Amino acid sequence: MRNMVLASVLIVVLAGCYSGNRQEVAGPGVEDTFTNPLLDRGADPWIFQHEGMYYYTNTMGRRIGLWRTRDITDLRNAEYKTIWVPPENTMYSKQLWAPEIMNINGNWYVYFAADDGDNINHRLYVLENTSADPFEGEFKMKGKLQTDANDNWAIDGSVFFHKGDYYLIWSGWQTSPYVDVETQCIYIARMANPWTLATDRVLISKPEYEWERIWKNPDEWNNMPDHIVYVNEGPEVLAHGDKLFLVYSASGCWTPYYCLGMLEADADSDLLNPESWTKYPEPVFHQSPENGVYGTGHNCFFKSPDGSEDWILYHANDRPEQGCGGKRSPRAQLIKWKDDGTPDFGIALSTSTRIKKPSRIK
Repeated sequence: MRNMVLASVLIVVLAGCYSGNRQEVAGPGVEDTFTNPLLDRGADPWIFQHEGMYYYTNTMGRRIGLWRTRDITDLRNAEYKTIWVPPENTMYSKQLWAPEIMNINGNWYVYFAADDGDNINHRLYVLENTSADPFEGEFKMKGKLQTDANDNWAIDGSVFFHKGDYYLIWSGWQTSPYVDVETQCIYIARMANPWTLATDRVLISKPEYEWERIWKNPDEWNNMPDHIVYVNEGPEVLAHGDKLFLVYSASGCWTPYYCLGMLEADADSDLLNPESWTKYPEPVFHQSPENGVYGTGHNCFFKSPDGSEDWILYHANDRPEQGCGGKRSPRAQLIKWKDDGTPDFGIALSTSTRIKKPSRIK
C-alpha cells in the first residue's frame, strides 16, 4: 500500500511539473502528418543525419541493426541491415545496449555497451567501418573505451563535437563493484580519437532529487531490482545559441516514472569543469498518464530535413507496468524554444495524435 500511495503522489507531482502542451498537432486526415510510435518496438533510439539521410538504430540485445531513410517518420519502410553480430564467449557477446552510430572524419563508428551476460561487466565498446557507406564494408571491433583507470562499469556512451573537440558522455558507477547502493552518474571526458579518451572522466551529475531516485514499483507489479538503484543515464547534448543542454534519463526504466532531466552549460565554458554545468531541479519531460504514455526516456535529437526545426526522439510505453521490456517504442515530437533560449519539450503525445511531419526543403 505504501508504494501505491507513493506512486499516486508522484504522478501528481510530475504532472504538475509542466505547464501544458505546446506541440503543433494536426487534425485527422491532414496530409504530411504521422502518428507515434515510429516502430512497434525499439528501446534507446538513436538518429544520425548524414548527406540527407537519417541513420537509425536502437537496442536489439544480441546484434546491432541499422535503418536508413530520408523520412524518419516513415521508419517502418526504411532500408534495414544487421551490421554486426558479436562473436560468442567474449566480454561483449551479450546485452548489447544503446548503440549510437556516427561518421567521424569519413569513417563510421558505433558506440555501444555490452557484457558477458553479467550486468556488472557492462563496458563501452567501439566498432569501426572505413567504407563511405555504412551499409557496405564491414564493421570491426576497434576496442573497448577505457573510461577510467579503474575500468569502472559504463553504459550509454554518446559522442558530440564542440569547438574543435570530440567529447564522450556516459553513465557509470563511481566504483566497480558498487557499494551498498547502485548509483549511476553522468560523466564527461574529452577524446583523443574516436576510440580513446584524452582526459580523466569528470562527474557532472548524480541522482540527488526525489524524481531521479525512484526505483520501486507498486507491490503487485513485482518488477524491480532486489537492491536500491538510483539512475542517471542516457545523456545526450542539444546545442542552441550560446548554450549546451545535456538531457539525461532519470529513475528506473522499470518504473513509469522514467523521465528526462537536464543540465545547462555556456558554450564557451570549460565543459570538463563540473561547475560549468547547472542542473534543473525538475524533470523537463515525463510520463503523460492522460495520454497513455509512460516511461518516457533515453532520447536523442535530430533536425528536420530543411534544418529549421529541432526534434526529440525518445522511447516510451503504452502501459505503466511495461517497464524495461520489449514493449518500449520510439516516438518523435517537435521541440519549441522559449524566449530565454531553453528547450520546451511539451508533453508526451498520445499514439492517436496526428503530428505534422518535420519541415522539408520546398
